[in-house]
Amino acid sequence: MEAALTRFLRRNWRDDAEIPDLRQDVYMRIYESAAKAVPELVKPFVFATARNLLIDRARRAQIVSIEIIADLDALDFSADELTPERHASGRGELRLLQTALDALPSKCRRVIEMRKIEGLSQREVATQLGITEDTVERQVSRGVRALADALLSDGVHLDTKAFGRAQNEKRLST
Repeated sequence: MEAALTRFLRRNWRDDAEIPDLRQDVYMRIYESAAKAVPELVKPFVFATARNLLIDRARRAQIVSIEIIADLDALDFSADELTPERHASGRGELRLLQTALDALPSKCRRVIEMRKIEGLSQREVATQLGITEDTVERQVSRGVRALADALLSDGVHLDTKAFGRAQNEKRLST
């Protein structure tokens, strides 16, 4: 089973140098879990543990370190200062967004919260809610459209150019 686990980790993780450590972490998780209860189906349990470990590692890789944030403070952002007016406007827009989110149907709202706020993948949301990935995709599409419509009807100006720049910067950094 170790060879199959190693192949699984190599297929799903980009840095081969980390495979031995990942495999060891999988064993640690299995050992800790087995102390509570021995799994009935060992092989699926091992691969589910490995999958969850890789998901946890990928999520941690997305966290921005405090040192990077400190470096951003050293940059000159005087042209984009946060004035009290902008702060109040932002809080108002956030309240409108929360109101619009609360107005969504419960299933759609939960999918939006899981995908856009909690950052779960489409597959993770589908698994947790017991729905298909297509349903998740449709709910996200409808929900985001409904939120944008609600904000626009309340007079909020959506800066799509800034959104596009943020998406490009995000794409370039990965």
